[in-house]
Amino acid sequence: MKIELRNLQYEDYFMQKDAMIEAYAGIGGDYWHEKDIQTLLRIFPEGQLCVLVDGQVVASALSIIVNYRKYGDNHSFEEITGAYTFSTHDPNGDVLYGIEMFVHPEYRGLRLGRRLYDARKELCENLNLRAIIAGGRIPSFKNFSDSLTPREYIEKVKLKDIYDPTLTFQMSNGFHVKKILKNYLPGDTESKEFATLLEWNNIYYVENQQVQLINVPKQVIRLGLVQWQMRLFDNFEALVEQVEFFVDAISDYKSDFILFPAMFNAPLMADYNHLGEAKAVRELAKHTEPMLNKFVEMAMAYNTNIITGSMPIVENGSLLNVSYVCRRDGTWDSSYKIHPVPSEESAWGMVGASKIKTFDTDAGRIGILIDYDVCFPELARWFTKYGGVQIIFVPFLTETQNSYNRIRICAQSRAIENECYVAIAGCVGNLPKVNNMDIQFAQSAIFTPSDFSFPSNGIRAEATPNTEMTVIADVDLELLKELHEYGSVQVFKNQRKDLYEVRFKNKP
Repeated sequence: MKIELRNLQYEDYFMQKDAMIEAYAGIGGDYWHEKDIQTLLRIFPEGQLCVLVDGQVVASALSIIVNYRKYGDNHSFEEITGAYTFSTHDPNGDVLYGIEMFVHPEYRGLRLGRRLYDARKELCENLNLRAIIAGGRIPSFKNFSDSLTPREYIEKVKLKDIYDPTLTFQMSNGFHVKKILKNYLPGDTESKEFATLLEWNNIYYVENQQVQLINVPKQVIRLGLVQWQMRLFDNFEALVEQVEFFVDAISDYKSDFILFPAMFNAPLMADYNHLGEAKAVRELAKHTEPMLNKFVEMAMAYNTNIITGSMPIVENGSLLNVSYVCRRDGTWDSSYKIHPVPSEESAWGMVGASKIKTFDTDAGRIGILIDYDVCFPELARWFTKYGGVQIIFVPFLTETQNSYNRIRICAQSRAIENECYVAIAGCVGNLPKVNNMDIQFAQSAIFTPSDFSFPSNGIRAEATPNTEMTVIADVDLELLKELHEYGSVQVFKNQRKDLYEVRFKNKP
């Protein structure tokens, strides 16, 4: 047996006619006439598909393109086809409308319908159309119409309580029911003249797509992480010199982002160690604005986006922990730590901020969770579910291996449960002359979701533990889109919204 999927040709008509008659024998054996197929092949040959088994047409799918706004969700089959003339076909429309799909009864165990649906989806994507829409019969409804409404019937089919040969197949191929239509196809007594309005959305659709030659939105993003060695510096300028060394080195690899660790500038507290921990960290905070200015300059000079780790800052008399995203175009924004760790509260008097936000960049939408914040799943869920974040950056500082593992395991969990990338970067080494900053342990890494398109262990790349180095790796944003729709599990889709949700008392 040889199976071939290709575009329908005029010479196929009589084979197609015989298959149509057999396919619709139970509802009158009606079929498309030769002139109808001629018209479809003339106006839209790409949209007419067929499957041949041993050279015989045994299945077919016919479609047109329509400007869906002209018709909306309340239409009949006659209206959408222009009284069967196909005058409604619009090459500049936004929807691929399925007007026919059948399989010869003798070949229905070969999953030929799935092949046709997959080809339709591929066509929709390649033509950059917003969706596939079709009216679907519900032939088994005749057996339940006395006890169930159409809506109840569809829900039971969805729950697999009832098998409908048409609707069950369509749902299994990623279509969802938008609406129930009455009198869509007069004469369909099996469906009691009801129909489902079905839709499949093209996740790759780009509205008003135009050819863009420069500044094209990136699909593959290169991340660079700095695993920073704590060391004493003679002055602020010496620390800036070390920072620029890493920016220079990583930008040579055309990285889109460079992530520094939390509190990487803590060595500057050595000059204030005699003041006590709380006063010393406030003196360190005086270096934050000058350091920000240096980061902004480097982001522009080296043509990269920099996540500045985190640094202490005093605002309105309160000590906070802040991270900055410095974009390559010279703009910048700030992200504050929400949850100080207990030692930061007791030793430094640090407090948490009360607002979160996301950031648009030329390499996707990002979020920043400083250190301990990654241990609170609500923040990452809001980022991804409502903020559209694709990459979460986590600058961290941990003293021991068990505290590091707390950050690592939580970060990896955030990547899996939110179907996004999470990059973490930390400090290594020790600072014997700075109180409350004695030792550090880190292994910087980039985590991914856990599915077939990603590494089996969910780790895109990682550093050698406790060694000063960089980590550079690429992540593919398109893989996230595909995961959301076609993954072996869909975490976002499967969340029980009827039971719980993430809400903030202060508007993020």
